[in-house]
Amino acid sequence: MKKEEKESRALTSEELTGIHTGTHKETAAGAKAVLVSMKHILDAMGPVRGGKALLNLNQKDGIDCPGCAWPDPDNERSKVAEYCENGAKAISEEATSKKVEADFFAKHSVYDLSLLSDYEIGKNGRIAQPMYLPEGGTHYEEISWDAAFTLIAKHLNTLESPDEAIFYTSGRTSNEAAFLYQLFVREYGTNNLPDCSNMCHESTSTALSESIGIGKGTVKLEDFYQAEVIMIMGQNPGTNHPRMLSALQKGKRNGATIISVNPIVETGLISFSNPQEVKGMLGASTKLTDVYLQVRINGDLALLQALAILMLEEEDKNPGSVFDQDFINEKTDGSMAYIEHLRTINIADLLPICGIPLEQLRETAAILCKKKKIIICWAMGLTQHKNAVYTIKEVVNILLLKGSIGKLGAGACPVRGHSNVQGDRTVGIFDRPSKELLDSLEKEFGFNPPREDGYDVVKSVKAMHKGKAKVFFGMGGNFSLATPDTAYTAEALRKCDLTVQVSTKLNRSHLVHGKEALILPCYGRTDKDFIDDELQFLSVENSTGVVHSTRGSLTPISDKLLSEPYIVCKMAKATLKDSVVDWDSYLNHYDAIRESIAACIPGFSEYNKKVRQPGGFYLPNGARHNTYETDTGKAHFNVRKVEAHPIKEDEFMMMTIRSHDQYNTTIYGLNDRYRGVYNERRVIFMNAKDIVKLGLKEKDLVDLYNYSDGKERIAPKFVVVPYNIPQQSVATYLPEANVLVPIESTSDKSNQPTSKSVVIKIVKHVRAQGEKHE
Repeated sequence: MKKEEKESRALTSEELTGIHTGTHKETAAGAKAVLVSMKHILDAMGPVRGGKALLNLNQKDGIDCPGCAWPDPDNERSKVAEYCENGAKAISEEATSKKVEADFFAKHSVYDLSLLSDYEIGKNGRIAQPMYLPEGGTHYEEISWDAAFTLIAKHLNTLESPDEAIFYTSGRTSNEAAFLYQLFVREYGTNNLPDCSNMCHESTSTALSESIGIGKGTVKLEDFYQAEVIMIMGQNPGTNHPRMLSALQKGKRNGATIISVNPIVETGLISFSNPQEVKGMLGASTKLTDVYLQVRINGDLALLQALAILMLEEEDKNPGSVFDQDFINEKTDGSMAYIEHLRTINIADLLPICGIPLEQLRETAAILCKKKKIIICWAMGLTQHKNAVYTIKEVVNILLLKGSIGKLGAGACPVRGHSNVQGDRTVGIFDRPSKELLDSLEKEFGFNPPREDGYDVVKSVKAMHKGKAKVFFGMGGNFSLATPDTAYTAEALRKCDLTVQVSTKLNRSHLVHGKEALILPCYGRTDKDFIDDELQFLSVENSTGVVHSTRGSLTPISDKLLSEPYIVCKMAKATLKDSVVDWDSYLNHYDAIRESIAACIPGFSEYNKKVRQPGGFYLPNGARHNTYETDTGKAHFNVRKVEAHPIKEDEFMMMTIRSHDQYNTTIYGLNDRYRGVYNERRVIFMNAKDIVKLGLKEKDLVDLYNYSDGKERIAPKFVVVPYNIPQQSVATYLPEANVLVPIESTSDKSNQPTSKSVVIKIVKHVRAQGEKHE
């Protein structure tokens, strides 16, 4: 088509956005995953550096993959390919040979960089030196490390109260860095320690702590190989935890029945071609899901109670044939109240809420009735709703009825995303620390830590927005994009006197800054970290409570990078002039940090010895052994009435999801291969009937609106994609749609943003002449 012909008419969506759509893939992984992995590695760093990184990835005494927190097999790791496609993408991002030096910032203003997409921003490479943006400045400029620490100390020490500072933590941070970080923050005088868990699994930690006495899952990896039923709720392992597919495949081959619960039919839940097997590389696949429950968004609590009612019906017919009465009587309390609660519910009232036909619910309940070893997994599809804590407690109720906790092949399995988000919480990153932790810090170090609760993520954003917090320090992450209500969060950060970001690569949060701003470049997992010519290692904790080492194998891209522990120690020395902590000992060797962790954190005795064992060690987990650290010493049943969450005829319930080409706010590429979307991220997945009802068609451009709290929020120019999703349920990618997530909408008890329960309206976009797609 000639140029003048295009200009004389409205451009199509394909011409305006570049989007291409294809068929929904039926099988995850396989040879295609290997090819995509290799392309990312070769493009980012070449064959030699890339090969060295991959050969060490997830090996004992090697590099822990930053891509997720899925556990490593203890005895059957591949020597050449113990990683997945998204792990390779994560390594290619972190270990890239591309770097952003001072001349880059001299050429590009903050405003110019802000016009780039998040994908374009991230592809510039690793930050090679500390950078400073002065008040009123337009360009970042290089700053020495000493000057940076002096500036931080100046700001912190001129605040009227330590509570005017916010110290955020990303789940990438090691145990050692996280412990030092919380130690510094508490000696400084505040518990303002928000972290990424506040946005992903805070509801899990709250629910499990109250139900079984520990805010972690109870299973080990080998439990998946022995399970009779594996139920996967609100999770997409094919994209977010691909190595989990191998465990599901093994469990399936050993006879497990797999039940998937998800509003979207996800490729990674349907079948899996194992690229570590020859036949998998040749296209052979293992069917995974036996029963797929395509629940309405936030219909999970109703679904679980409906299943419990149907199981109770069978138990009543033959007492003791379905429920584990011995376990219930010996290890739990509250069962009678829970059973009576179930008897008051009319199951017909639950069906429209969950959206699952009664016949399919009966089929699922029949499976659960007959089996005794059940694992229930979940991720943010359960945790990011107002009733999330109660839904997860209902998961526990099902497991308790079946006695499926504390035995081989059974248990609760929250699947976490960040590779050390669980470890960071274990070693003290929490805005509401326990008395035991604070007492141990006081005993070990001799200072009085603050006893008042601090700010979590949502409270931190509000405090900055109100001017109650004036310094923001981010230990990793991309706070401005990861948080809800993007425009509100940006306003909050810009009101700060100083924002500091400890980062490996350039991201949006460097461009949404306070009056002054610092970027402090740090080592990544892949980088060698030497102190006095001795290679150091760090440690992390995976989703099953295994603490193990991670040791870099690549030469850092710049000699102006520092490790996170080193940054914390130097900041502490600059800020705390009368500190009682021996920060120099931690600078001399990381063993000293682990000795202090062992003295303060339960389960870490002989830390330096145990972490050097191949594969690491398990932390204590009482619930795994039927010991429940609750107020009664037993696991608690929870009673909660299901409440309908009706929406108007012209409204939709939106959930934010990841594409297959991203990790949280890190965008690897513009394709979502499994869902058949290519070269575009601003898409909205809709039921075909809803598209017709709104008078739309495939690939139309629409604007999305949220009106919570009397405020209009808009996400413009999203491309309509028909998809297999329940009516009045829609899905969009984060972070593009985070602007629609209200800061005031959070889960009961956990205060976690409800990013998967966002009520929106959809309006066809009216294009202005000459308009370009964002």
